[in-house]
Amino acid sequence: MGKFSDVPALQYWAAASGNLAIVCDGMHYGWPSPTLPQIERPANSSTCAHNSTLCIGNEEGSWLAVMPLVGAILGAVTAANIVDAFGRKKTVLATAVPFFLSWLMVAAANTSIWLHIARFIAGAADGVTFTVVPMYIGEIADPRIRGMLGSSCSVMWIAGFLLINIIGSYLSISAAAIVSSLVPVISFFTFIWMPESPYYLLMQNKIEDAKRSLRKFRKNQDIEEEIERMKGSIQSQSKNTGKFFDLFLVKSNLKAVFIIAGIRGFQQFSGTTAITFYAQDIFREAGDDISPHHASMIYFSVQLLFTMVSSSIVDKAGRKPLLMISMAGSAFALFLEGTYFYIKTETSIDTTSFDFIPVIVLIGFVIVFSLGMQSIPILMLGELFPTSVKAYALCLADVYYSVVATIASKFLQLMRVHFGMYVAFYGFTIFSLLGLIFIVFCVPETKGKNLEEIQEFLKGRHRHNHDKCDKEECVKV
Repeated sequence: MGKFSDVPALQYWAAASGNLAIVCDGMHYGWPSPTLPQIERPANSSTCAHNSTLCIGNEEGSWLAVMPLVGAILGAVTAANIVDAFGRKKTVLATAVPFFLSWLMVAAANTSIWLHIARFIAGAADGVTFTVVPMYIGEIADPRIRGMLGSSCSVMWIAGFLLINIIGSYLSISAAAIVSSLVPVISFFTFIWMPESPYYLLMQNKIEDAKRSLRKFRKNQDIEEEIERMKGSIQSQSKNTGKFFDLFLVKSNLKAVFIIAGIRGFQQFSGTTAITFYAQDIFREAGDDISPHHASMIYFSVQLLFTMVSSSIVDKAGRKPLLMISMAGSAFALFLEGTYFYIKTETSIDTTSFDFIPVIVLIGFVIVFSLGMQSIPILMLGELFPTSVKAYALCLADVYYSVVATIASKFLQLMRVHFGMYVAFYGFTIFSLLGLIFIVFCVPETKGKNLEEIQEFLKGRHRHNHDKCDKEECVKV
């Protein structure tokens, strides 16, 4: 497949710049971890532990945590209807405005209502961002590095979690929000210099603009063959109506929907987003040998590091092997975590000498989870769908993600309050095992294939491939 070093640097810079919008997104999602412990009122208490001017109950805090997921539904639907009209580049640039405003609202908020509104607005921007950025990267990237660039979305999302945990642990809520508001400004003024996607320009019949864009991304004057291949693919896909219901009426699209729904659903029901929302609370309940602030920073640092590792090896190791290793390891780590909390809360065994165990186990979980399940589902979003329905597909995927992540987060919160933390972790273990079975039998390998070859594969025109997902039973839903 050639060496990565001969890929033009602009592809890396465009992906990095576009992913700054994902950093903004991750910071908003990570905000509850350092902030909720400051403003949540402990049970049987009328005041907050940190004497915050904002003081909310546990139930209200849980809704504050998941509010971006609610806003993301609106954002994803909006993105699906504007991205093909305004373009990938302009749509990504537009997200800087709500991200910036939402941080200003957090900084100025004196009631929880304003915090809910601010986080809803940030969620709407998230819905747009996670619809458009993976699409843009998938369309500009050389097949040799598309896996690495596509999975960089997850790397930068986790970087946002780590950044806000550091800022939020050492600054007040208002000061942290003001500092955070600089990130969308940087995002806007770096991405504005990047070329538009050549796929989008061809969809708009701007042939010469598409050629100029592709020459910049490929750093090659001889792009006629690739342009013709793109044009042929778009013309072939345009024979379909390009409507939302084509996702379910066209067999290859339905197969892609089924695959994404499975891996994205099992990704969330392994508890990853729920754990990040409540990271400091989980470490606080586990014991006090390690500061919850420091434990959460270690957690997100390790998550960032190993998501980067996954991003760097996914084009060599392949998608499916990493997913299988990741899901199996996650199930084992979650089982150990649940067992620790069961022994701690439901037995008379003294666990004081072992308070370090849940931190070690969760770090083990985040290592194996980050090797595949953290980044590859998002990467495959940009790979599996044709251009004609990609906007609708990513919209549906983001709405679906918001729903399942909300359910998983509420599940953790309800189990933690009413039954015990161990019940939540045992539930996540069961879902992880089911996810492993799904990956083995129904997820294809897309390593090394260009976008057109992937569509041919989903249409069943490469029967010599022995991947189990090519069987008919995998698309019966």
